[in-house]
Amino acid sequence: MSVFLFILTNNILPIFALILLGYLMNKKFDLNIYTLTKLNFYIFVPSFTFVNIYTTTIPLEMTKVILGALLIMVINSFISIILSKMRNYDQGMQSAFSNSIMFYNAGNIGIPLITLVFSSPPFVVNGETPYLSIALTAQIMVLVVQNITTNTIGFINAGRAKTHWKTCLIKVFKMPTIYAIPLAFLLKLVPSYDLTKAFIWPALNYSRNALVPIALLALGIQLSRTKFEFNNKEVYLAVLVRHFIGPILALLAVYLLRLDGIMAQVLVIAAALPTAVNSALIAVEYDNYPDFASQVVMTSTLFSGISLVFIIYVARIYFPVI
Repeated sequence: MSVFLFILTNNILPIFALILLGYLMNKKFDLNIYTLTKLNFYIFVPSFTFVNIYTTTIPLEMTKVILGALLIMVINSFISIILSKMRNYDQGMQSAFSNSIMFYNAGNIGIPLITLVFSSPPFVVNGETPYLSIALTAQIMVLVVQNITTNTIGFINAGRAKTHWKTCLIKVFKMPTIYAIPLAFLLKLVPSYDLTKAFIWPALNYSRNALVPIALLALGIQLSRTKFEFNNKEVYLAVLVRHFIGPILALLAVYLLRLDGIMAQVLVIAAALPTAVNSALIAVEYDNYPDFASQVVMTSTLFSGISLVFIIYVARIYFPVI
């Protein structure tokens, strides 16, 4: 029980504190959610992605983590299509449902969660955190997959119910993140030039550090404006798939790709993360079932307070490193 309480208080509750703060701030000041979503998509997400990729040493074995994350997403996509047909969703609802189970908080929650998990006992050895670097690298690989697909497939999904696919595609190409990712990889290939010494680097770092708090505050703001329907079965179905099917698919990917240790733990934990805040922000941006998307994010995030404790514990048992 002490392990569960430790994970809950040190890994989960800090995240909920920021969401609650955003909720309360909007109730008092009526903040502009659309401004925050623009800041998120056009400044904080690309900066976060660029800095993390540029500063991370990526061993070849990490390609297995990328393949695992892609495999989980593809199977989730097929599951969403099947369930949408069974539930007779219209195009907009099918897109919102698909985004809610395909995309998870690999950055907003995943990065701080993995940092907290692998900076805490039993992963601390003589005051050092020897497993943190590889764990963060694996999580960043998951984040790269999620960022690319969220900023392409996610936007196309959300927009195609009301907008022509060409218009959606044009909007996708206006998203800075899809350029930040290849640019970071290209600059890594230029060893003679160290971007971290450039005048722009501190600004990129400041923007990177702003992503998590701004995204979580934005979620709280959106939730404060959402009318909750506690009998909405579609919300619970999306949460069920996200939190139960996701980790099962991750275990399948781990065994297929023969992953073990830290990388296996990270992939399983990542697959159990709550629905991405950006899936709700994209829904708001396109006015595509924003209440449903926000309710899924909130319900999923609340449920993750329990499910992630269990998943982290199980991952340690099945894929031990110490």
